[in-house]
Amino acid sequence: MSVFAQLASRKDCPRADTAGPVVIMTRIRLARNLRDCFFPDRADAQMRAHIRERCEKALGSLPAFKGGLVFDIERLNEWDKDVLVESHLISRELAQAKPGASVFISKDCNACVMVNEEDHLRMQFLRAGLQFKQAYKNAEQLDKALEKKLDFAFSDELGYLTACPTNVGTGLRGSALMHLPGLVLSGQMEKVVRAVSLLGMTVRGLSGEGSEAHGSMFQISNQQTLGEKETQILQHIEAVLGTIVEQEENARLRLIEDSPEKLFDKIGRCYGTLRHAHVLTSSEALNFLSLIRLAADLNILPPEKRPALDELIVQVQPGHLRGIVGSQSMPPAQRDIARAAFLRERMKAFPEPDFSKAGL
Repeated sequence: MSVFAQLASRKDCPRADTAGPVVIMTRIRLARNLRDCFFPDRADAQMRAHIRERCEKALGSLPAFKGGLVFDIERLNEWDKDVLVESHLISRELAQAKPGASVFISKDCNACVMVNEEDHLRMQFLRAGLQFKQAYKNAEQLDKALEKKLDFAFSDELGYLTACPTNVGTGLRGSALMHLPGLVLSGQMEKVVRAVSLLGMTVRGLSGEGSEAHGSMFQISNQQTLGEKETQILQHIEAVLGTIVEQEENARLRLIEDSPEKLFDKIGRCYGTLRHAHVLTSSEALNFLSLIRLAADLNILPPEKRPALDELIVQVQPGHLRGIVGSQSMPPAQRDIARAAFLRERMKAFPEPDFSKAGL
């Protein structure tokens, strides 16, 4: 059974119906390594296999992963890998990793552990909306459980040792997937990126490092973990994100107040294109759906449509779209036609935009 089918069959996986207007998802990631082994990039095939065997034995014994999914990355085709990346369950780096890489996914799909990515273990906890405290609580519980079964590389002076120096210390990265169309449309996003960088944070695209920010969606995370406690890192991240949320909300209000017709024209054109286009690339679809999501946030479309739009944002990406239409090997040009047909059908469930309700 394909990865797409296995994830689709997970009826217990929660819908992202608690995603906020600005913060779609939060993630906590912990990096850990075994004391007596080379980092994955320096380890040979035999050692990577040894590392995976030890990690998988420890993970397989934990209640959090009972009834979950386990995938050997080397055995997956490119379609399967795309689906996992688009679902935020693995990184592009793991998808391209050397033999010996795998991923454990919890039954509810909220937790996953990548084995032999940049580090021996990358533990990830995902939550819809802004839920750093709950995500970190779950991460801490898993970390403590694994530490009883595995001997992690740790220095009394530096903390947890990692392949990348920026992760040394706590090994903690907190990130948020944010929808920032107000800042993008008002031309303020570049200024925000510069300011965030000065505060020790980094801004990436929808799929993380090396990806583009289609659909005005950005991943914002801390850059360093050395010399700070976990609570300090999380407080800093939440403070920075809170400022960005405030700026995005203000940018949206100014768009309505200063140039409503320009905003309404953009939304109307996107709505019309999604209802009637016959060819759409994934980047075009994401950019159009971004503005339709903004319309739902501004009450131009019913706000209760936001979860359906968040679902569409995932489904129009190449891996998921191939699963929906039932063709693994569909070339890009055919995918663009299928994507447009899929969206024409799905957009029938959305009413015409009511611009008189903007901002109410």
